Amino acid sequence: MFNLFKERTADVKQIRHHLIQFIKERLQGSEGGEGANITGIHIFINCADNERHLYEAAVHTHVPGKFKNEEIQRMADDYAIQLPGSWKFEVEFTDQFPPQAFPIKGINAALFVATAKSNLTPKKTHAFIKILNGQAERETYMINPANGKINIGREAKVQVEGGFVRLNSIAFVPGDASGMNRSVSRQHAHIAWEPVTGSFMAFADAGGIPPNNKTKIRTAEGQLIKMQATEVGHRLEEGDQLILGDAAVLAFSYFGGE
Repeated sequence: MFNLFKERTADVKQIRHHLIQFIKERLQGSEGGEGANITGIHIFINCADNERHLYEAAVHTHVPGKFKNEEIQRMADDYAIQLPGSWKFEVEFTDQFPPQAFPIKGINAALFVATAKSNLTPKKTHAFIKILNGQAERETYMINPANGKINIGREAKVQVEGGFVRLNSIAFVPGDASGMNRSVSRQHAHIAWEPVTGSFMAFADAGGIPPNNKTKIRTAEGQLIKMQATEVGHRLEEGDQLILGDAAVLAFSYFGGE
């Protein structure tokens, strides 16, 4: 889908205004009990690299939950729309809008309101994780929704705070000769299937965020995303690389094992 508004440049306030007004229009059709059917609100952004910071500021990317709670939830309350407690809000920067999403006039964005009956078209439900740097128990892992939460860390079974045992499905071995595993935490990250969007999501865990070890995503286009909080996930796309610490690298692909 071509973005008809690609040449326009708006400021943060204009972008936020367009987003809020469009979301309001879509939510007005859910006044009363219909809001209980909403499972997620998804914003897709297709902007130039030099505009990305404007859109990130408009949706408060660096303050998790702020846009969801202070903007969307407030307007839902104004219209007496009873959103379920489990509804999700997500923002994705993408080169192409999903066919079900509605373009937002005046800015480089589109909106999709997911319900129990209307979700985004699912992608393939299995993918592959290949170890590019570092030494894990296996070179390639196939993942699918049935796996549940896929923990990633150093050692397959580790005891964590509170006496609990964490099982790492993708386990880097301790004491590897290369030394690349040294910066991999025992509870570094995890991957989970998101049924609303039909996507795999990557999350940093307690051992993979500052001030401890780091977790980063390098997209196929070369953009580097630093994961700063455990609550904010990244939707994995073809060719993404998940970087743990300084050297361990995992590659994500829907086709890598076929």
